[in-house]
Amino acid sequence: MSKFDHHFRMTEADAAEYAAQRLPLFGGSGPLECSEIGDGNINYVFRVRDPIGGRSVIIKHADAGTRSGSRVLGFDRNRIEAEILKMEGELAPGLVPAVYDYDPVMSCLSMEDLSDHRILRYELMAHKKFPRLAEDISDFMAKTLVPTLDTVMDPAEKKELVKRYTNPQLCAITEQLVYTDPYTNAAGHNKVFPPNADFVAGEIYGDSLLHLEVAKLKYQFMNNAQALIHGDLHSGSIFVREDSTKVIDPEFAFYGPAGYDVGNVVGNMCFAWANAAVTMERGKDREEYIDWLDATIVDIVELFKKKFSSLFAARISDRMAMTEGYSSWLLGTILADSAGVAGVEMIRRAVGTAQVKDLTSIGDSAARKLAEQLVMLSAKRCIMNRESYTEGRNYTDTLHEVLKSLGR
Repeated sequence: MSKFDHHFRMTEADAAEYAAQRLPLFGGSGPLECSEIGDGNINYVFRVRDPIGGRSVIIKHADAGTRSGSRVLGFDRNRIEAEILKMEGELAPGLVPAVYDYDPVMSCLSMEDLSDHRILRYELMAHKKFPRLAEDISDFMAKTLVPTLDTVMDPAEKKELVKRYTNPQLCAITEQLVYTDPYTNAAGHNKVFPPNADFVAGEIYGDSLLHLEVAKLKYQFMNNAQALIHGDLHSGSIFVREDSTKVIDPEFAFYGPAGYDVGNVVGNMCFAWANAAVTMERGKDREEYIDWLDATIVDIVELFKKKFSSLFAARISDRMAMTEGYSSWLLGTILADSAGVAGVEMIRRAVGTAQVKDLTSIGDSAARKLAEQLVMLSAKRCIMNRESYTEGRNYTDTLHEVLKSLGR
């Protein structure tokens, strides 16, 4: 009889014992080291390591609620994440961590340790460049989104997957924190940087036309079961080396609008752009880094467009969707959604509860104020004019134009 035959919230010592008992990776080796490394709001993440053999594993462990105890989420999110990672690994080999085990009793997902990679967000804040990033992340998005469209896969099979990956509790978080709270602060949870309080009151809370467009985007998120999306594809969910990119944490996955993933990636690259623009001293290094970010943002969008079109043409199965012009129309709708999502992601990370270090780590008050205004004004353009954002340069042009309008 094992103590792991019923669920309880594990400590570091429990996770080490669990790995020794459950995972063949360690094969009865000696005492294991364990540290809890999770920095998110939802799950507990343990790194378990054999100090002699050097083998290691990540164990993602879910409790019934969030770490803060503010929400009860149940356990199905870890099942969804385990299955999605396996599916993504088949569709986009080498771009997600390997899954070793999923245990529904303890709600534990055991997977490859990516200690030789670094979190993209913090690497971009250190103004580092990654030559494979645009190629890899556009590959991941095209290869995971296109095959899960119902104009590509069997419609009956797709509808079964919609049921299997209905994710109401995690979707409710997105619907509230991304599409609602940042525009009204009705729940009182927003975190507005005091020097920008008047700006936010006028540009975000007081703009009813903006609210209308966000309401339309929220409806799209809630009702467009278009593709099996990652659902939380920000720069904290991407691990990088110069020669490798890995996408993690698809616990928010469900069938939703394909542009949600694309927009999240682009929006988070815009945070990196804003951070570099206000924190780097003027000169050659700043110019070269901004140029690299410009090129990367453009390439992410343009490579996605190219790969989406190619994969869709090769795999399309629906007879009516083979009609000339359909593929271009479909891609156009996804690009418009992407721009809208990039906008809501930028606004919610500037004023919502889940803010990003790209902005909050800026120590100079005037520089942070400028970066946040740059992000929010750029976001509004993306949302309000989203159907015109058909090319990657539309985003970079917006960032440069808004920064100039703010006197920089």
